[in-house]
Amino acid sequence: MGYKDKSVKTQKQNEFISKAYDRINLTVKKGTKQALQEAANNKGESINGYIKNAVRERYSKDTGEDIDL
Repeated sequence: MGYKDKSVKTQKQNEFISKAYDRINLTVKKGTKQALQEAANNKGESINGYIKNAVRERYSKDTGEDIDL
């Protein structure tokens, strides 16, 4: 789908995301984001993927069920 204008592509992506996903904001102490980013990088993951994996593990531990994030 080659968009020439990146803002149009970004707008389309944001529209899709807003229809298909719920958003959760996470607030952390200063410096924590950098620490999480470094830990994620060391695992070859994005910070979003790193946090989602942690949530999946905890949810499974707490409920005995899997969750699709």
